[in-house]
Amino acid sequence: MKTAAAYIRVSTGEQTEFSPESQLKAIRKYAKEHDMILPEEFIYTDEGISGRKAEKRPAFQQMIGTAKLKPRPFDVILLCKFSRFARNREDSIVYKSMLRKQCGIDVISVSEQIGEDKTSILIEALIEAMDEYYSLNLAEEVKRGMMEKFSRGGVVSQPPFGYSMKDGIFSPDNNAETVRMIFNDYLSGMGTRAIARKLNELGLCTTKGHNFENRTVEYILTNPVYIGKLRRSKNGREPSDRFHQSEENTIIIDGSHTPIIDSDTFERVQEKVALTKKHYPKYSRQAPVEFMLKGLVRCSNCGATLTMQARNNGLQCHNYSRGACKVSHFIKLEKLNSLITDKIKSDFENDFFDVEIKITSQDNDNHNQNIASAVAREEKKLQRIHEAYEAGIDTLDEYKERKEKIQSAIDRLKKQIKADIPEKSNAELLKDKVNECMEFIDSSESSENLKNNMLRSFIEKIIFVRRSGTVEIYYRV
Repeated sequence: MKTAAAYIRVSTGEQTEFSPESQLKAIRKYAKEHDMILPEEFIYTDEGISGRKAEKRPAFQQMIGTAKLKPRPFDVILLCKFSRFARNREDSIVYKSMLRKQCGIDVISVSEQIGEDKTSILIEALIEAMDEYYSLNLAEEVKRGMMEKFSRGGVVSQPPFGYSMKDGIFSPDNNAETVRMIFNDYLSGMGTRAIARKLNELGLCTTKGHNFENRTVEYILTNPVYIGKLRRSKNGREPSDRFHQSEENTIIIDGSHTPIIDSDTFERVQEKVALTKKHYPKYSRQAPVEFMLKGLVRCSNCGATLTMQARNNGLQCHNYSRGACKVSHFIKLEKLNSLITDKIKSDFENDFFDVEIKITSQDNDNHNQNIASAVAREEKKLQRIHEAYEAGIDTLDEYKERKEKIQSAIDRLKKQIKADIPEKSNAELLKDKVNECMEFIDSSESSENLKNNMLRSFIEKIIFVRRSGTVEIYYRV
């Protein structure tokens, strides 16, 4: 007697023919007729989820993970139709092949019996191709229908902040006055970040229940829905153009809902937004900034990472920059670098440990892996300076000088690679590691990226306490 698993998927609640209940009923009937056991724990259901992408179906991924266990937990996977397994031929081929070849598990459609001869391969492929065509065609038809409804002034999206849905159209709700406040505050001189912070302090949330951020406020300020218009991208939802900045891809028509903002106020806001963007253009900083503390320092108020503020050469809480944190944690980068290096040296000079620190072989592996990555980067530098010499960019003396410095760094790094954990106390092990790494951190010849890797090898995170101007360092070994 075989053990079976069942996979059930339905995209929408309107698919009564393929409701979870009807699919399970058909699968149970097939299992009983073919002398199979179907345990409850092997029934996997994804409701309201498209079959276009397997990675977005949690129950499907759970089923695949269970199928890989040893010994094999079930012998077959039963489906109502092959279209329930996947609407994408690539996913279907990959997962079916893996299940059959690696796990010895067959995938069976209880309503599409295709036999076991070699002709069945063609029939199954044809069924899958038809399913994928149906899915793609349905998506196009839905998009076309929504665009047609939109062109007639119909609503094809969820109501934005300040509106609710009533009789098929947007209707101003209790947040309409908040929208007016946002526009008035912006015209009176408040920035989007300050407005977001004000809204959060008032206990207000977005339509999705999230805190306000500067980009959320900007989206409200630039949305023509508030002057009685409807806006839509020609190709439907465009995540890459959230603010509809592409004029050729954006359609704006008159809606039938009541405006919240008058046209004059809206136009003055657009002029101010455009002027701000002109002074602070998007992507004005082309290359990412590398610095020693990148990704390590966190805000003591909200826990977010402190990120570089290019204009002020300092770090600021990422959430504060977006208006989602109430407490500024700005600090000059040079000052924070000095504060942290002094703290590290002080901790280890004074033997601050008052508890035993645990260390495992995995910790040693992670350390060696970090060192190996740093060595690989230094070796790439060697290759680049050699290429520069070959191309005539560097002189022989320049090449020799740079090569000697890089080779010296590589030699020092390789000395840190440990084959086994020495017989020392955990505190001594950590202290040795810190002393080795501080040689690189204190050296002006080390790159910021290398210093960052050295810190990461023994620091879990750093909390910057703005009120006291101190740091808390969480070490690891």
